[in-house]
Amino acid sequence: MTNLEIVYENNDYIVVNKKSGLISEKSPYEDCTVESQVLNHLLKSKRKPYIGVIHRLDRVTSGVLVFAKKKSILVEFNDLFAKRKVQKTYLAIVKNKPKKSKGNLVNFLVKNNQEKRADIVQTKSKESLQCILSYKLIDHNDFGYLLELKPKTGRFHQIRAQLAHLGLPIIGDEKYGSDQSYLPLSVCLHAWKLTYQLPGSEELKTFEAPLPKNKFWEFKSI
Repeated sequence: MTNLEIVYENNDYIVVNKKSGLISEKSPYEDCTVESQVLNHLLKSKRKPYIGVIHRLDRVTSGVLVFAKKKSILVEFNDLFAKRKVQKTYLAIVKNKPKKSKGNLVNFLVKNNQEKRADIVQTKSKESLQCILSYKLIDHNDFGYLLELKPKTGRFHQIRAQLAHLGLPIIGDEKYGSDQSYLPLSVCLHAWKLTYQLPGSEELKTFEAPLPKNKFWEFKSI
């Protein structure tokens, strides 16, 4: 079983660095999930711990993930997400160099349930949802180009689909056109930071998940 990497913990919530290849929530079909790892950790100090799943990451994605330890905290975080007071910052490695060093992508996305992917469409429809993503090129190495990404919306596979539509599929993401291999059940996409505004104040709090420890993620700027 993969070890749980804790970024921060207090009486209200626990922040972990999710390993790629794992799903976020408990499942009867999976022996090891991030939620089950958190449960095992909390059982060491509490007989019947509460775990609230605040948000999720795709199986193939690594990075910062927060679980509530109280129902009231889950409600509080759900409200922050609903009011868009939470900003996620991702890092992705792509094979091709972007034509522009930074940009703002606005597309319409349709969830393809049959193929379990997201498709970018040209026009707005009843089935499509607008997705907005900003990107910035921050470094490169022998494997590819490192992009900092800030989604303004939270759509299914949004980052993966929008970058692929731009001709920049994430390394290892065969579903969206990558021809480069990476780790099993993983792509070069990392939820790097999560920043939220504390209720009733202007103060911002940020949690940062260390990068995966492999040769693809060796960059001088990070």
